[in-house]
Amino acid sequence: MSLEEDLISCGSWPLCGVDEAGRGPLAGPVVAAAVIMAPSSGLRPVVRDSKQLSPNRREEIFDRLCSSEDVCIGISMVDAGAIDDVNILQATLKAMEKAVLDLSTKPRYALIDGNALPKLPCKGIPVIGGDRTEPSISAASIIAKVTRDRLMIRMDAQYPGYGFARHKGYPTSAHLEAIRRLGACPIHRRTFKGVC
Repeated sequence: MSLEEDLISCGSWPLCGVDEAGRGPLAGPVVAAAVIMAPSSGLRPVVRDSKQLSPNRREEIFDRLCSSEDVCIGISMVDAGAIDDVNILQATLKAMEKAVLDLSTKPRYALIDGNALPKLPCKGIPVIGGDRTEPSISAASIIAKVTRDRLMIRMDAQYPGYGFARHKGYPTSAHLEAIRRLGACPIHRRTFKGVC
């Protein structure tokens, strides 16, 4: 039994899972999502850590989560400038806090993927590797990842030549070469190695 299932069986409801996407890239925002899934949701057996899913499968589950009446979603992002101002850890925690506050249903508990807790309006529990073990965190990982990937595809059209649609801002050799050739663009994180 997962921690989430254990909490639900003890009456600790509602609870949300929280995860982020985009800590490692050289460009774009860090995106966080908070997800509350009803205990009876048919999507519970379907969700997996976003990194274990193909892009097409992630998109499919994302759409199902967003259209489900028994799922509540909060999303937040912190842009590159703010990441440079406060560092990626603090920016990630701020995005997570804002994602929980964005939920239309207020949770009693928030299960946070990782070992650090943001400021929360409810009790928070850090869960290392939670995107693999807790269904609501897995769902949040999918929402955050697809939201960010779609944004970076749009950024590819706005800032051509960097290949954002392919690498989503991660430090691939092609991305590093594009930075050397073109210089940094407005969505690059100036404090990250490879950009400055």
